[in-house]
Amino acid sequence: MLELEESIAEEINQSAAVKKELAREGTPNIAKAAIHIIDGLRAGHKVLAVGNGGSAADAQHFVAELVGRYLIERKGLKAVALTTNTSALTAVGNDYGFDEIFARQIEAIGEAGDVVVAISTSGDSANILRGVEFARNAGMTTIGLTGRTGGRLRELVDVCVSVPSDLTPRIQEAHILIIHILCGIVEKAFLSSPTTLTNAVPLT
Repeated sequence: MLELEESIAEEINQSAAVKKELAREGTPNIAKAAIHIIDGLRAGHKVLAVGNGGSAADAQHFVAELVGRYLIERKGLKAVALTTNTSALTAVGNDYGFDEIFARQIEAIGEAGDVVVAISTSGDSANILRGVEFARNAGMTTIGLTGRTGGRLRELVDVCVSVPSDLTPRIQEAHILIIHILCGIVEKAFLSSPTTLTNAVPLT
């Protein structure tokens, strides 16, 4: 029993250590990501979220908080998870290949000015990269949530928030924290004056 408890404590401590390092290194890009989302929503655009596996669940979680609410009562915000329509996913995967499942949906419902949030622990998932490439070429803003290296996604997105870990569980745990932080900032922005947050951090 004691050995099991020690193992549990070690995992918790590992997760906490990753988040502390993220606090030291990741806050500027988290702030930039929040501002891009706020600016896009204020301009009447929408957030599109993509991910695979656990990251697909994170994309849905993020969108649920924006459409519903995070902590505060406010209007619903325009957001869509491109991971939920099984008919579209399987039709596109069957007809065009799995690498196209997000790019095709972004082509169908995305518009210039929208914000695409791509969640990938490796940063190298082909369908995520294809979706982001299409989004950028179509004039959308792109944000990546990744692991330590960022993979190829780091070079494709406008803002990359990299979690300082190479372990998928630790990265995913930090992604949920980042998502909650973004939701809190975005939510408060829609209760504040238009310039309260958008002038807070330079985007360059």
